[in-house]
Amino acid sequence: MRAFASPAALLDAAGADLGAGEWLPVEQDRVDAFAAATDDEQWIHVDPERAAAGPFGAPIAHGYLTLSLLPALTSSLLVVEGVTMAVNYGLDRVRFLQPVRVGSRVRATGTVADARRVDLGVRLTLHVAVEIDGAEKPALVADAISVLAG
Repeated sequence: MRAFASPAALLDAAGADLGAGEWLPVEQDRVDAFAAATDDEQWIHVDPERAAAGPFGAPIAHGYLTLSLLPALTSSLLVVEGVTMAVNYGLDRVRFLQPVRVGSRVRATGTVADARRVDLGVRLTLHVAVEIDGAEKPALVADAISVLAG
């Protein structure tokens, strides 16, 4: 985990490699809860028996579930001291490269792509890849943008 003394300390961090975060298991109960919350109960996500005979050989997590895990996954990449408020600003260049089978573990790797002053503080862009344990290519890549006040 990379530590920064303040949001302003990020301003000189463009290009900094943040390494890899902690592994997070993606289990069926999480997939089922996401399906219920989003009304996306397609069988490839919520019917393990049918999904086992389907194109992925197992149920898979929703792509948007994997994307929604970015805050949890990136929390083990960096810590910024003195933050009084952090808000999501958006995402750029999101690509879903391969599905996450239920029972897999995922983690984020990241790089500080950009950091600049804005009215509320510092707008931070992290280039993030969500890796699947044992897989050669990531589940997704994205530029995650947040604003850190402090």
